[in-house]
Order: sequence, then structure tokens, then C-alpha cells
Amino acid sequence: MKHSHTFRELARPLERSTIMSTFDHNFPASREADAVFPSRQTEAEPTFLPGGCPAMRSVEQVMRELATGDAPVLIRAEAGAGKRTAAARIHQMSIRRSQPFVALDCATLTVESLESSVSSSFRRGTVLLEEVASLTPACQAKLMDVLENVKPSGNGTGTGASGGARLVFTTARDLEGELAARRFREDLYYRISGVCLRLPPLRQRREEIPQLVTFYLARYADEMGRRLPKLSAEAERRMRDYAWPGNLRELQDVAKAIVVLGDEALVLGGLRGLSVLSGGRTAARVSLKEASKAASREAEKELILKALNKTRWNRRRAAQELQISYKALLYKLKQIGCEEYGA
Repeated sequence: MKHSHTFRELARPLERSTIMSTFDHNFPASREADAVFPSRQTEAEPTFLPGGCPAMRSVEQVMRELATGDAPVLIRAEAGAGKRTAAARIHQMSIRRSQPFVALDCATLTVESLESSVSSSFRRGTVLLEEVASLTPACQAKLMDVLENVKPSGNGTGTGASGGARLVFTTARDLEGELAARRFREDLYYRISGVCLRLPPLRQRREEIPQLVTFYLARYADEMGRRLPKLSAEAERRMRDYAWPGNLRELQDVAKAIVVLGDEALVLGGLRGLSVLSGGRTAARVSLKEASKAASREAEKELILKALNKTRWNRRRAAQELQISYKALLYKLKQIGCEEYGA
């Protein structure tokens, strides 16, 4: 089926802004959210997507308790599992809700930019430091100095360049392993890990997958002005059984692709190996070699899509990023059902 549009026009990567955006893994931003998830706040105030499974109900209870305090919080979860979302939810439930929520990417921080952020953003509200294990040694030392001086106030109105903000940290890495390898400071580890929130991966929330898929399909269809896709029973089964190694972020990408394509070709083609990776009944009927091949295909597909998103689906530039020939990339795009898209 031919399409007049290109996939890259409608599936560009999300902009990473410093101030929290409503466009994140767990935040409804469409009109359909009122019907699916009651008590939706305005789009200026992102709303946490309530969970229906026991694991998420427990997480929400812990977040409510954390919202009443000022101590630093460490949120631990796999990549794409909604760590930033959880941090924003804690902020929304706290007395600081009317103050700024600022997210800083630790992988891009320098000592200078961290100092600048301390001066401009650490006065009040909530400051999220994403993927704290990515901090350079110099930034880790600077952050220890900051933690010595930041004194969150109960009313969220701290004064001075280094007072007032509530600090939240996230990590997808094994911090204990980083500590043992001497890549992470021991004093910093103990300073930020006293209060810890663990988020379950999507594969442990399988009962919520149909609800999540329905929500994201409706949201993207609304945003793009397209017809709401109707999934077949087979597609629903595959999505429910899939292991979702990319968690909520991957589910969002799949939902957007289905809306863009106007059918479920991508989910049925691109996720061919999902039942092998699901750990379910199908996995027991496949060999280790088949499982390894399927895992390798999924990893390769993820790298290709990341490169294409980075280059806004410019296939020649993506081939350079991946250090493969343009012809090889075209062949791989055909294998994953994306040969018609990009430039």
C-alpha cells in the first residue's frame, strides 16, 4: 500500500525540553483521556496514567507517601519504563505542585552547566536529575557539594542559590555495579539512595497493555487527525504476549507507527519475534538458537530505528551513523517492513 506521506514526517523524535512536557510515556494529552482515565488535569499539568495492576497500585501508594517529604528520591527502573513520569507525579502531588519541575539530563551535564543549573533551577520546586550514573567524576564531585548545601524547606520556598528544591534522581543502570567498578562515588551513592522507588517493567504489567494500547492509539489518531485503527484479535494477542524490552516508550512508538501506516502491518511484521522473547508458552517450544536469533533481530531493529529517528529518517545519514552501506540499510529496512519510508 502506497502512502503520500513519509513516516519521518509523522514519527519524528520527541524534543527533550528542560521543563517537563505533557508528551511523555505515561501522560494522557488527548481528549480521549477524560473517558479512559477520569480526573484528568489540564494539559499544562501532566497527569500520571493510573495503573490497574497490583504492582502499579503499590507504586502509586509509595509515590503519595514520597510526595509528602523533602528527602532526595532515587527512582530505579529499566529504560523507557516511565521514570520521568513518576518523578513528575511525585511533584504534582506535593505542596510544590505550583512551582517549576525541571529535568536535567546527567549525560549532557558539565561542571559549568551543573553550576548554572544550581544557580537558576535549584531555588524551589522539584529538580529531576535523569540517569545519574551518567555523571562524569567531576560532576559527581560537584553534585556532592550541591547536596551538602541544598536544604529543601517544608513549604517549598527555599531561598538562596542552593536551597529549596526537592531533588529526584533516576537510573536504569545497576548502581551497585557502578560502585563496585569505581565509576560511581560511594558517598554520592549513599546520599541519594536512602529513599528508593522501583518501577515495574511493562512485561510485569501485562493486564494493562490492552488499556495502554487503546489509549495511545486514540491519542495519536486524534493528534494526527487520522482514523482510529481497529486492531485484529491476532495483533492484540501479539502485543499482549510481547516482552516489550523498550517498555512504555516502545509501546508508544508501535502505537504511533500503526496510526501512521493506517493498518497493523508494522506491528505484525516488525514484532514477528515477539512471542519468542515473551517468556510465555511459545518460548518453551523454541530452541535457544531461535531465541538468540530473535533477540539479535530485535536489538538490530532497535539500533536501526534509533539511527533513523536521530537523522529524521534520512536513510543515507542513518547508514553513515550505523557504519554500514546504504544498500545494506535498505535491505534491513525491507526486512523490518519500513522500506517505503524515509529519504
